[in-house]
Amino acid sequence: MALHFTPAEFTRRRDALLERMQAEKLDALFLFQQESMFWLTGYDTFGFCFFQCLVLKANGRIALLTRSADLRQAQRTSNIEDIRIWKDSATANPSLDLKTMAQDFGLAGKRIGCEFESYGLVHANGKKLEAAFDGFANLVDVSNIVTALRVTKSAEEIAYVREAARLSDLADQAAIVATCAGADEGEILAAQHNAIFAGGGDYPANEFIIGSGGDALLCRYKSGRRKLDAQDQVTLEFAGAYRHYHAAIMRTHIVGKPSAKHIAYHAAAWEALDACQAAMKPGNTAGDIFAAHVKVLDGHGLGQHRLNACGYSLGAKFTPSWMDWPMFYENNPWVLATGMVLFAHMILMDSQSETAMCLGRTYLIGEKSAEAINAPDLALVVK
Repeated sequence: MALHFTPAEFTRRRDALLERMQAEKLDALFLFQQESMFWLTGYDTFGFCFFQCLVLKANGRIALLTRSADLRQAQRTSNIEDIRIWKDSATANPSLDLKTMAQDFGLAGKRIGCEFESYGLVHANGKKLEAAFDGFANLVDVSNIVTALRVTKSAEEIAYVREAARLSDLADQAAIVATCAGADEGEILAAQHNAIFAGGGDYPANEFIIGSGGDALLCRYKSGRRKLDAQDQVTLEFAGAYRHYHAAIMRTHIVGKPSAKHIAYHAAAWEALDACQAAMKPGNTAGDIFAAHVKVLDGHGLGQHRLNACGYSLGAKFTPSWMDWPMFYENNPWVLATGMVLFAHMILMDSQSETAMCLGRTYLIGEKSAEAINAPDLALVVK
């Protein structure tokens, strides 16, 4: 089996989850989030785009319901022994297969926690699930039950996070080397991915973001490439990924001579990023980080150019997004704790002048403060 964690680590996670289930008076869990399955058992697949469910009973019994294509995937990447297959057909309804499985687990009339908020449980299947279990068992939404446990990383996880950070720095340097007048955006992306894959890394959970010229103001990937002009700006958001753990960086580089706004915006973004780091203390909240970002950027008169969120947690994530909880937005009460891995990004998009300036990196919260684990040099890159 290709397990990335020790048996003791998996036992610790299972016991912590069983304790939470007991507190919530849950007889079983239906886990649909791929991140939850990976965290609890090591199961590693992108087959969650189809219906599959990991069942955990309050006594610790585990079983997986999936498709035949993922049978060997589960056997080779997880510690799951009980793997059951629902059969593809024109009339397939895997929710009924899950009900049969629940009957075998003695869950009739029981209280079952369900991850309804999941990329792997689309609305159509969610409706079938509720219809199948109507009158059979009580399904309750506990979508954050594993997320709350995943957000604090163990020593084994932190080792992977630090490796992801090392890979992100390699990608950062590769992009800087490749950035120059006349460079194709595709060449920059290729250099970044080459650095990560050559270094032993994984595919990221979402596409890298690259945009130059006016598209440097975008904070999403889009298809299509252009070559950099002699006077240009290019925004990059990317992550090193190792064993699915992510460490992200975001930067705007300048080709040619930076404008006065580029220089001023970069200074403000750097100041705001440092303020966010100072707010990353155990006992503070995710909302406190956002408030620190607002205080600095609004203080510079840049409130109209910032976003309504300035970062989020990172961990072992699967497509379509490496974003994890908690997110940093106004008054988010999620309490920070030692062992959390956080990505803070200062995004300034001035549409009137078409000036972009972004700056972000990844932090690990220690016992009293946060450590920046990548992007050690935040100076404005001018090529």
